[in-house]
Amino acid sequence: MAATCQVTGAIPGFGHNISHSHRRTKRRFDPNIQKKKYFVPSLRRSVTLQLSAKGIKVIDARGIESVVKDLLARGEKI
Repeated sequence: MAATCQVTGAIPGFGHNISHSHRRTKRRFDPNIQKKKYFVPSLRRSVTLQLSAKGIKVIDARGIESVVKDLLARGEKI
């Protein structure tokens, strides 16, 4: 599963783990991706989205209809 949010487009960030002796090794900061199912009345079906925690908050604020409309306009498969 790719660690990308379908709503916000959040992708992993990269950086370093820094040990006590200050040696650096590469690491990855993954967004908090969740699978969430929503019922969309205009499509008359449920859709499953891969969302970050911030993406869930965006849907709560704007509504699923508005977000799905933007995803479809962007050409994303739902």
